[in-house]
Amino acid sequence: MLILITVVMLNVWAISADEIFSPSINIFEELEKITTMEKKMKSMEDEMERLKTENEEQAKELKILYDTTTGTKIKMDELIKQNQASKVAFSASLLTSFGPKSVGPFHNGLHTLIYKHVFLNTGNAYNPNTGIFTAPVRGAYAFRVFSKASGNKQRAVTAGLFKNNQHIISTHAHQVGGFISSSNGVSLLLEEGDQVKVNLYPGQWIFDNGQHHHSTFCGHLLFPM
Repeated sequence: MLILITVVMLNVWAISADEIFSPSINIFEELEKITTMEKKMKSMEDEMERLKTENEEQAKELKILYDTTTGTKIKMDELIKQNQASKVAFSASLLTSFGPKSVGPFHNGLHTLIYKHVFLNTGNAYNPNTGIFTAPVRGAYAFRVFSKASGNKQRAVTAGLFKNNQHIISTHAHQVGGFISSSNGVSLLLEEGDQVKVNLYPGQWIFDNGQHHHSTFCGHLLFPM
């Protein structure tokens, strides 16, 4: 504004004395023009200030929208992760080859049974090379163990379900002849990384047939926690 006034004043000073008093120059009209220009400048300044305020408000709204979108994405990613993690289930039997076979007895302590024939392994939490199930997420899990053996007066079928090497439940049956079978099940709260397996007790044995799959180990996630 100062520049504008200065320019106007310079223009006035550039006018000769004769021109000032000449009928062709109207001082009041020139002052009115200056006033009009000042009003326009003030109006432009007000508009610029309004636009600045509007831009700041829009920036705040964009920040809120960004934060909301980011929070929603995080929640969606978490829901997707939980949904994927909830798909955990496996089922396997001892033998992969046809024909009857007894596993055991072993006399040097507990022997981890490796259920090699995999029917289902959604989530790949069960390892058919080790016989160990590893919990991928914290949650409630259900397990079932089915064991069959040939009758023998000197040994039975006794297989225990273990969580992190701690005994939880067992299947046990013993008779002199024929075939015998036993089953058991349990629901457990597992932390991520907990391991579950089936151990055959010393001096015991277990029977399976790769065609009929008599002895099985299965489990699945009920729900994450």
